[in-house]
Amino acid sequence: MGKIIAIVNQKGGVGKTTSAVNLAAALGGLDRTVLLVDIDPQGNATSGFGVNKRALQSSSYDVLIGGSPARAAVLRTQFTGVYLLPSTMTLAGAELELVDIERREARLKDALAPIRDVFDYILLDCPPSLGLLTLNGLVAADTYLVPIQCEFYALEGLSQLTNTVRKAKQAYNSLLDIEGVLLTMYDSRLNLTGQVVEEIKKYFPRKVYASVIPRNVRLSEAPSFGQPVMYYDPASRGSEAYNAFAREFLSLQH
Repeated sequence: MGKIIAIVNQKGGVGKTTSAVNLAAALGGLDRTVLLVDIDPQGNATSGFGVNKRALQSSSYDVLIGGSPARAAVLRTQFTGVYLLPSTMTLAGAELELVDIERREARLKDALAPIRDVFDYILLDCPPSLGLLTLNGLVAADTYLVPIQCEFYALEGLSQLTNTVRKAKQAYNSLLDIEGVLLTMYDSRLNLTGQVVEEIKKYFPRKVYASVIPRNVRLSEAPSFGQPVMYYDPASRGSEAYNAFAREFLSLQH
């Protein structure tokens, strides 16, 4: 049965989608079959795999709101082992539309149930907010992974995130557990980086990955070419970092 992992952080610009796209690609490169589910209305993960959003017949909106089977919306990407359930801007109104739907918090969980056996891993790229879409991600997931940037404001909002996770766990998904914390935009030359890392390790004891993702121009460029960084520039520091992270991630699976 495929493991479902929600990639969450309500702060934007922390490398959440970059991590979702590149972890999926790196796991695919390590002979795993991965489905990335884009439930962010911005649809950046969809663009990051070179998918033309305007040409889509079906998206995560149709699955969450329209009740379409997830299987019908899943695309095979051009990258080894990676499949995508894409998102479009139509998802922007979903928070409001979900309010009146029965079992609104479990729409994604119910939709993924028939296909989770098909994949080794299902990664959920959640929006940078703590609304109903992210709640759907947390209810559907077995674990959640938190990308955190190594900057002064990184710790702001972590209590909000852990609070939301606790509520989701109590009310809907008692088995939800933390997968790990990934440090992004890491710059070892800055004293501040070390201080932030120490604080994050206090906040999440024994859950911070040894692999870190550096600031890297190639990582920033890759999405505009519709490619994960390991395809865009395999020799870049960003590519090496995500490959190392994927190997560490797999080594910790039970």
